[in-house]
Amino acid sequence: MEALAIGSAPPRLGIAAQIRHSHLHRSKTLATAAPLRLVAAMPMDGPAGGRGHAPLRCARAETDSEDAVATSSQSSQTQSAGSADATDQGNGVPVADAAAADVAGVDGIRIRRRPVTGPSVHYVGPFQFRLENEGNTPRNILEKIVWDKEAEVSQMKERRPLYMLKGPLDNSPPARDFVGSLKASYDRTGVPALIAEIKKASPSRGVLREDFEPVQIAQAYEKNGAACLSVLTDAKYFQGSFDYLEAIRNAGVKCPLLCKEFIVDAWQLYYARSKGADAVLLIAAVLPDLDIKYMLKICKILGMAALVEVHDEREMDRVLGIDGIQLIGINNRNLETFEVDISNTKRLLEGERGQTIAQKGIIVVGESGLFTPEDISFVQNAGVRAVLVGESLIKQEDPGKAIAGLFGKDISPVSVA
Repeated sequence: MEALAIGSAPPRLGIAAQIRHSHLHRSKTLATAAPLRLVAAMPMDGPAGGRGHAPLRCARAETDSEDAVATSSQSSQTQSAGSADATDQGNGVPVADAAAADVAGVDGIRIRRRPVTGPSVHYVGPFQFRLENEGNTPRNILEKIVWDKEAEVSQMKERRPLYMLKGPLDNSPPARDFVGSLKASYDRTGVPALIAEIKKASPSRGVLREDFEPVQIAQAYEKNGAACLSVLTDAKYFQGSFDYLEAIRNAGVKCPLLCKEFIVDAWQLYYARSKGADAVLLIAAVLPDLDIKYMLKICKILGMAALVEVHDEREMDRVLGIDGIQLIGINNRNLETFEVDISNTKRLLEGERGQTIAQKGIIVVGESGLFTPEDISFVQNAGVRAVLVGESLIKQEDPGKAIAGLFGKDISPVSVA
């Protein structure tokens, strides 16, 4: 596997690498906006020094060739450690100045990637104190998910370093053409191609389906006209699993599979591919432009597609400025309130943005708030050529047959043929 550096475990990062993004750890505004509040104190029963450091971000790299990306999985982290004390990599911002900069102003992202004032749990002598303030309390559910995901991925990487994924990657079946499947479905049916989502639960809705059999649901979706499938793999908030992804692929389902995960580290791309993913989700609110560029190159090497998700005009403009984008997902769900408004799709596709998308041949995927044929027609008229739908299908008694109700007609291969 050309994309992996193998032979020995990746080098462990030093202190310099951990402070590389110090502008994300300390915000002058956040650090002084609210006083610390003592919530609880308890004896510290963990090992000495067990506090640890905040999880590290994905090492970013601007490269000019795919070969450079293939070897950067280990080397880029080491390179960043040597220069962290001078500037913030990728932005050219001195650390002293960046420390007080707003996250969105520096990296273009809306979601803080970790508590900016450190973890809420602190150790003083034999006691463990939980101190909450504006800097270490998540502002919304997505931010909480991302903070937990970074800690989770850090532990997963310790158990399965990148070099250990070479065997599973080499033995994985070739990636299937996710983009090509969407185009073929649209040409065949005349309606947006369906990415049907296999999701048991969500933070806002709770459990969506008690009798959850992912393989059976995947087979029913495929039979009734889904072009691709999206499989939730986050366990804590969506009760998903990478085992579901692997089981669906091994069951002989032919639809290309999107790994619906909160990607915060390049390691996750390799892991998703080793489990059978043909595409991954990259969220612009979470990932800076350089991370997106870096991950797109890794996806290309691995043969996977990348669905880059945006929520507003600012994120759309950022993504349209990145070369190599094939799929843009417009999520109609507000990150702050979780309210859904499908007119968001039309707003983001009007004017010059829509023209740029057409010129670049980008497929736009409508996400969230799609329940009826009228909803599908609305986003299609706005310029959408594919839709990602989960809740309105998975909650039906027969999720597969519910596809016809969503589109107002039978779009299964047999009926259309």
